[in-house]
Amino acid sequence: MDTFIKKILLTLCLLISVSPIFAANQTNDSFSKAKKSLERNVYPDNRTTLYCAATFDSKKLITPPEGFVTTKYLKRAKKVEWEHVVPAENFGRTFTEWRDGDAQCVNNKRKSFKGRKCAEKVNKEYRYMQADMFNLYPAIGAVNALRSNYNFVMLPDEKSSFGSCEMKINNRKAEPPVRSRGQIARTYLYMDEAYSRYSMSRQQKQLMNAWDKMYPVSDWECKRSKKIEAIQGNANRIVNSRCSN
Repeated sequence: MDTFIKKILLTLCLLISVSPIFAANQTNDSFSKAKKSLERNVYPDNRTTLYCAATFDSKKLITPPEGFVTTKYLKRAKKVEWEHVVPAENFGRTFTEWRDGDAQCVNNKRKSFKGRKCAEKVNKEYRYMQADMFNLYPAIGAVNALRSNYNFVMLPDEKSSFGSCEMKINNRKAEPPVRSRGQIARTYLYMDEAYSRYSMSRQQKQLMNAWDKMYPVSDWECKRSKKIEAIQGNANRIVNSRCSN
């Protein structure tokens, strides 16, 4: 074999060996383990929720910001939950198990089921997406519940749904506070890049690209990305490319 060709092949091998094979999560398919790892290994020195900047302790108890109010899910308002910024349903419906069920999705009463429960039971690819820590953020439980699977938009004529926390929810749409928009945008862009199954609508991508430019990364966002990368084994190239180091 020609020496020049050998050098090219060697260079390609070296590039492959030092580059991550997977752009997406391929190490942990447990949503439960992902949440525990985030709490214990990523957030112990920054226990602050994404939307409302509430603090929470090691027992998951929330201290809401002054002026925070909610009239629904009062019990869930007392604890932190881990929010899928890109809702699980947005990518879950690309799986046949979610849409149509599966022969394995039968309960102990022999009744068939579908949806998230079936996709989680049967499809490992879905479980990887569901457990991707780059897409999971701490949120006040009531905010997580009320945001549901609604898409993010701008709601300029709406008032805050949570008092001092400028999170707006109306007509199955949600507008997040300014403080969280950059992180949200880069999470959507990461999921869109990392998983071929997930694709944003043109309108949603335009909004996320705008928020990405308008709201730069913080030191914490860069630190969080590196912490998750060390645990999960794949890089968030969207966030990393915006960080100085």
